[in-house]
Amino acid sequence: MSLPRVLRQPWPVRLAYAAFLTFWCVLAAFPILWITVMSVKEPVDAFAPNALDVITGPATRAAGRGISIPDLVLVAGLLAAGGALWKIRLRPVLFDSSRSLLGRLAIGAAAALATGALLAAAPAFSATVSPWFGALGKPLVGATLEHYEAVWIRNAFYRNFSNSMLVTGGVVLISLTCGTLAGYGLSRSGARIAFWVLIIALVFRALPHSVLVAGYLPWFINSADLLRPLLGDAAPTLYGKPWAVIAVLVAINQPFTIWLLRSFFQSIPTELDEAARVDGCSHFQAFRLVIMPVMWPGVLTAGLFSFLLGYNDYLVTSLLLDAQNQTMVPAITSYFNAETTMRDQVEAVAAAVSITAPLLLLILAFQRQIVSGLTAGAVKG
Repeated sequence: MSLPRVLRQPWPVRLAYAAFLTFWCVLAAFPILWITVMSVKEPVDAFAPNALDVITGPATRAAGRGISIPDLVLVAGLLAAGGALWKIRLRPVLFDSSRSLLGRLAIGAAAALATGALLAAAPAFSATVSPWFGALGKPLVGATLEHYEAVWIRNAFYRNFSNSMLVTGGVVLISLTCGTLAGYGLSRSGARIAFWVLIIALVFRALPHSVLVAGYLPWFINSADLLRPLLGDAAPTLYGKPWAVIAVLVAINQPFTIWLLRSFFQSIPTELDEAARVDGCSHFQAFRLVIMPVMWPGVLTAGLFSFLLGYNDYLVTSLLLDAQNQTMVPAITSYFNAETTMRDQVEAVAAAVSITAPLLLLILAFQRQIVSGLTAGAVKG
């Protein structure tokens, strides 16, 4: 349905809007695209002064590593098959509310593992098939995955990935559990104390993370000595333990989660609670059976912000975790020291791309829920 002519913007204004948005989209996406290109080149090409050499990778191509015509055909076929499978089978299953959440997560994890296996096997298959094509099988653009292999296998980056998932999962689970209960209670409470709880939470959220970490650090380091009178020789050391870092990140994140979820709960009419109570539900049953199904978009939005906090955190994890339990973001800094080579720098870039990829997939998978969650609290129900 087209707008009436009187409401249409002049074409110079629309052109200016389009140019402005295009400029900022390119500006925002350029760093990610550029480091992705660098991560699949030999160090000589990755840090070449000529941008065209970085893109085409002449040294990488001369070493026999690159993308050829058979590779392009293979990638196009995989993308077409993956798109058809997603549209016909996976998407209806993953967004089918009649299935259990655990079942949908299991199907999504299986699909992700199968995709990873195909991507890992594609280079070996292409290297086997390319010689059959003669001159057409020669690389057109230099590219190699050896840096990703070095990061994930030789440098055991998968351990940092598992630590990140442990910390992030704990932050999301605890933040949402406490945040939904607190947000619901504060949204339905008319007591004056609820107002002051929210103000205190807001002040706590405004504090710099460095202040909070500086307050926790001495207690974490000396925790064994402090707890020994109570627990004896079994007194634990909090420093370096992921579950202790989860507690700190939850403390940092919880005020924002409570404020966000409270605004979502306030957009839900109180008549739903009253109707559930009339039908015989307790307060908690009304919350669990009536309110929470309506709140899922808001919960997913709050969960995404909690995930980003735990996943992208550098300050807390770098100071409170030891090298063995370090997460991915601080682990990248281990590539830079007095003996860092150009190859180490490219591997650090590959590690950075590896960190970015799950975030992009998460946003793409839950974009509808995120958008609906962000707008759910904008209109009073």
